[in-house]
Amino acid sequence: MKILLVEDEKDLANSILEYLINNEKFTCDVAFDYAKGSELAELYEYDCLIVDIGLPDGSGLDLIKEVKSRDIKAGIIIISARNAIDDRIEGLNIGADDYLVKPFHLSELNARLYSLMRRLKFAGESNFNVNEISVNLQTRDVKVHNKDLDLTKNEYDLLMYMITNRNKVISKTSIAEHLSGEYVDVLSSFDFIYAHIKNLRKKLIDAGCKDYIKTIYGVGYKFLTE
Repeated sequence: MKILLVEDEKDLANSILEYLINNEKFTCDVAFDYAKGSELAELYEYDCLIVDIGLPDGSGLDLIKEVKSRDIKAGIIIISARNAIDDRIEGLNIGADDYLVKPFHLSELNARLYSLMRRLKFAGESNFNVNEISVNLQTRDVKVHNKDLDLTKNEYDLLMYMITNRNKVISKTSIAEHLSGEYVDVLSSFDFIYAHIKNLRKKLIDAGCKDYIKTIYGVGYKFLTE
């Protein structure tokens, strides 16, 4: 899962990032103000935005309106010290999917993220199947023909990105952004993408899976299940 956190309290932001990156193996970018959050949301594709309402240079509610006006397809969770019912209603009415009041346990935020992703991408299910591939979103376990498949973090993230975009052409740039976040700008080539694709394809085939990963020359790849 790829997350953008927009939070001006740096200690809290760093705690959230550390938890999501180290414990849940998410790819996370952070913005400490409205302007950076708007820039990152425009440049990169995220599964979810976690947005604080009170930002030093604007309102998180306005940022959500801006994101929605761009038709950015990402789930949105508001985090705020303000527990006013009017803020909750406005946030949900303008397109946020959930509202979490500070202080909160990081495990609760994590549960909300998984719940949101299940609703948005997997019809509310924690376990789902794509032909002979089965995935448990909570444990990140992947099986082929009911046998465990040992994947690295990047291989798992790549597989999930391809599955959620199956039968669509995915560019090499979008894959790189999904795996690397805003750090994609410092990459000198897509060699790491080729390596992950090669390794993932081999592991799937060796486990008895059909070769669903198709190369679209000059563009990227397609996870073709139809």
